[in-house]
Amino acid sequence: MRSYILSMSKQYTVDYISSPEVSFLKSLVGRVGRKTKLVFRFLDEGLVEPSTNQTYGSMLKNLSSVKTFASGILVPKHYIWPVTADNYLQPSTSVVDDAHKAGLEIYAADFANDFALSYNYSYDPLAEYLRFIDNGAFCVDGLLTDFPITPLEAIGCFSNLNNTKADHGAPLVISHNGASGDYPDCTDLAYQKAVVDGADVIDCDVQVTKDGIPICMSSIDLMDVTTVASSQFASQAGVISDIKAVAGVYTFNLTWEDIANNLKPMISNPFGQIGLSRNPRNRNAGKFMRLSDFLAFAKGKDLSGIMITVEHASFMAEKLGFGVVDAVIKAVDDSGYSKQSAQKVMIQSTNSSTLVKFKQLAKYNLVYKIDEVVKDAAPSSLADMKKFADAASVSIKSVYPESSNFLINQTNPLVKSLQSAGLPVYVYLLRNEFFSQPYDFFSDATSQINALVHKGGEGGGVDGLITDFPGTAHRYKLNSCRNMGDKTPYYMLPPQRGGLVGVIQDKAALPPAMAPEPVLTVSDVAEPPLPPVSNTTPPAPSHAAADVSVSIPITAAVLVLCASLLI
Repeated sequence: MRSYILSMSKQYTVDYISSPEVSFLKSLVGRVGRKTKLVFRFLDEGLVEPSTNQTYGSMLKNLSSVKTFASGILVPKHYIWPVTADNYLQPSTSVVDDAHKAGLEIYAADFANDFALSYNYSYDPLAEYLRFIDNGAFCVDGLLTDFPITPLEAIGCFSNLNNTKADHGAPLVISHNGASGDYPDCTDLAYQKAVVDGADVIDCDVQVTKDGIPICMSSIDLMDVTTVASSQFASQAGVISDIKAVAGVYTFNLTWEDIANNLKPMISNPFGQIGLSRNPRNRNAGKFMRLSDFLAFAKGKDLSGIMITVEHASFMAEKLGFGVVDAVIKAVDDSGYSKQSAQKVMIQSTNSSTLVKFKQLAKYNLVYKIDEVVKDAAPSSLADMKKFADAASVSIKSVYPESSNFLINQTNPLVKSLQSAGLPVYVYLLRNEFFSQPYDFFSDATSQINALVHKGGEGGGVDGLITDFPGTAHRYKLNSCRNMGDKTPYYMLPPQRGGLVGVIQDKAALPPAMAPEPVLTVSDVAEPPLPPVSNTTPPAPSHAAADVSVSIPITAAVLVLCASLLI
């Protein structure tokens, strides 16, 4: 090996030679070019370096001896930022300062975007790199990584930013159930984190309780987002075909006091089945919020607006006797939002009938959520949307179509069509977990955001980002490489659509060809008006729930009850 390395160094320029063996590096001293740096690579602390018979951990305490045969050291990243057994960061060590005092450069190793990062990074690999180069205390001299695009972003565009800078310009950063990537959905902690992280707009999915109180809850089924399955209310599980085909315990089955005093929130884990759990130390942290609590919290915060999402309005009117549109308008009025202009009130729904009703009764910014994947919108559907909507939200796959997690060579005109009709476009749903991004973004949430926002060429050109991790999107808005035009670094350009799949040589490994997505038509948008609120009066807290046709399979009820007894 030594002969080969020496031979290669005479034929080519070799900048670095690294090895975990002291004797090998010593044998190269004075025999390679003066510009070639010899780097001693530390392995895990408990392993023994063969030529000295010392552990790498003990050698770390005597870096002056390393300086005699190397100009730098390469260490696993946990040497610098150790983690606990449950994968949370511990305070940094002094190894960077120790190396620099010994006259050594220090490089950190073992970076990979598609790996379970410390929970402190919120699955954001760019945040991890910044911890090593822009932490206000020290900076490593290099990074060894499987994904070079991300440290290039960190060094070239995201270091030394003013993270406290308020910027409510485009793209609009809209939280999804608060900072739900870090705390349970729609809790006080999730909303607090979203504001601290720089969200422009925080959101509330409105549901209704048994006693007619509008609350913020990401699902109408408490099974999805609370600990109701292990509570005394588990036996109330039933199937309501108008909502979902499997048994659930719904918000309207319980009073606000039942929920607030007896249940705990449960953090969402969209990729829990592959081991990517979110912030387990806080899996049940936070308090539930009524709509009135949410409005009181948001008022006066450094936000450009709030977004209230309303679904199941027809069901609530017909089956529960609850007018959710009227209830939302009353709550907004009671909070004083109608008498201020600093924060915009946005209402989002997948139902045009709901937005039409709001338009008739109040002056809000109405957002039509297109919940199917489409490549474009027919002119007739755009004309219909313009009658009731001020903006539209679309799925990421409607902007960047994909097959088997590869971007395909197809440009969907949907965003441009909506914008040409005067409708700003917000894209959903952004997540930091690498499993949520097509391979073309190299497991980097920032790379995906950059592509979605980028105007022209391969960019998506959207106006806003709906995200579980508003901190990642807010930091993107501050990066120093925006608006550089032709001088934009290559690593901050969107990927070529279909570019990565194009390098696959084995045709058998190619993802299947995708049928073109449909075009949104007026029949997809138009709906009959909301039904009038039925004569069923929302019951008082001490009375039974409104009469709803519920079928409860005996086996399902028994299984849920048994589960609650086991927990």
